[in-house]
Amino acid sequence: GDLFPPRQRARAMAIFMLGLPLGLACAYLLAGHLGQAMGWRATFVFACAPGLVLGAIILLVREPVRGATESVLPQPAADSHSWWGSVRALLGIPTLWWIIASGALHNFNMYAVNVFQTPFLQRFHEMSLREANTVSAVALGAVGVVGLLAGGWLADRLSVRRANGRLLVAAVAMALAAPCVYLALEQPRGETGGFLLFMSLGTACMFVYYATVYAAIQDVVAPRLRGTAVALYFFAMYVLGASLGPLATGMLSDSFARRAMQAADAATMSEQFRAAGLHEAMYVIPLLAFGAALVLFAASRTVARDLWGKRS
Repeated sequence: GDLFPPRQRARAMAIFMLGLPLGLACAYLLAGHLGQAMGWRATFVFACAPGLVLGAIILLVREPVRGATESVLPQPAADSHSWWGSVRALLGIPTLWWIIASGALHNFNMYAVNVFQTPFLQRFHEMSLREANTVSAVALGAVGVVGLLAGGWLADRLSVRRANGRLLVAAVAMALAAPCVYLALEQPRGETGGFLLFMSLGTACMFVYYATVYAAIQDVVAPRLRGTAVALYFFAMYVLGASLGPLATGMLSDSFARRAMQAADAATMSEQFRAAGLHEAMYVIPLLAFGAALVLFAASRTVARDLWGKRS
């Protein structure tokens, strides 16, 4: 927001967020080979070095001037100099509430599918670890590049004509993602080509979220409050979304697996029951994607009134 004017922010955010799908793709490919050859413990060793190096390099990045690309910078309200005053000001923005809710739903899905897609492919489609991670590298990683760049370009174009353009693009993309993921899960055993196609389409649509919604946060929040706004947003996104996504999906998987075992009147839990349980549990992902689409549509209806320039 400090480096790019509003008309370019979704595209800039799309380029910035390319690290996510590219990192996921590399992680799945590397982990699949190392995990199968050396085990998961050794794989974690290779994950540490890049973080340590980049953590040191980021100290060299210069802090940009806050609000440098804005045409008008209004004076802060009297009570916004305190942390609580800033939080109160942010919680008074209806669109931000919808965006925070969408973040929790979206990250629930993204972390659930990232944790469980490879085990799902191993159990249900009977793929090896390396094969399953290769599919995940494409379906959950590489295709995200397309979603980010296309979503960022379209969001910036539409936002010139409509104040709610970015959130509309996000809502439509999420609404399209839901049936794609559903169709991926509907593929019968062994139909990995169909799964790859539909899951890739769904993931590309879900990656549109980052370029559009991250830019929309800056549309409704004044520059002086954007750090606090992102902190509140990420709190919900990770504590309520990323943390609960794998946990809830895993609990559903275990419950459905036990139900399948009981229905078969079996005495022990087999891979067949675990596969059935995880398969059924993953249907929560398209359901919540559709819920996120509804939340984003709601945000698109309030954003025109909540643009921070208007409120100021």
